[in-house]
Amino acid sequence: MMNRLSISFSGIRAARLATMLGVVFLLHACAAPVAQRDYTAFRESRPRSILVLPPVNQSPEIKAPTSFLATATVPLAESGYYIIPVTLSEESFKQNGVTVAEEAHAIALDKLREVFGADAALYITITRFGTSYRLIDSVVEAAASAKLIDLKTGQELWSGQTAVVLGNNNSGGGLVGALLSAIVNQIVNTVSDKSHDVARMANYRLLSAGSSNAILFGPYHPQFGTD
Repeated sequence: MMNRLSISFSGIRAARLATMLGVVFLLHACAAPVAQRDYTAFRESRPRSILVLPPVNQSPEIKAPTSFLATATVPLAESGYYIIPVTLSEESFKQNGVTVAEEAHAIALDKLREVFGADAALYITITRFGTSYRLIDSVVEAAASAKLIDLKTGQELWSGQTAVVLGNNNSGGGLVGALLSAIVNQIVNTVSDKSHDVARMANYRLLSAGSSNAILFGPYHPQFGTD
C-alpha cells in the first residue's frame, strides 16, 4: 500500500513539475522580444511618391472604403511622401472602367507606374468597420491591414495592420442604465458618423512613421534617413 502511495505521490509531483516548467516556458515565450522588421528593401527603394489604391472592403459597411481612402493620405504626407491625389486616381480608375477595388488591386504594377508615375503603391484591406451593438455596450471600430509595394521591382517594402475600438465605457446605472446608454450611444454614433473618425485614428496608427515597425520617414520629412 505504501509503495502504491509513494508511486502516486511521485506521479503527482512529476505532473506539477511539468506544469510549472510549461508555465515558465510560456512566460519566456511571451516575454521574448518582437522581431524587428527588415527595412533593407525599403531603404534601397527610397520611394518619394505613393499611390493609394481603393481599399478592399471585407466589412459589411459600404462607407468604409471612402472613409479609409479619404483619411489615409494625411499621415503618409506628414511622414514625408508625395501622395497622388486620391480624387485624381479614383477618377482615372473610373474613366478606365475600374469601379471595384479588387480590380484596381489586380492591375499590373508597371501599368500603375506608367499611368500615375508613382514610385510605390499602397494596398489597404479593411476587415472591420462601423458601429455595432454588443449586449451592454455600443462600439465603433475600424481594423485594416496594408502593404507598400515598389512599382519598379514588385518588392514588398512594408506591411502592417491595426485595429481601433471605441466603447461606451458606461460605469453607472446598473444593467438597465448600461443597456439604455448603449442604445443611445449607438444612435449618436450612427448619426454623427463616428466611424469616420475611427478610420482616421486607424490610419494614423497604421501609416505614420516614427514608431516600431512603422513605415520609414519619406524624403520630404526632416527626419528622413534617421530611422
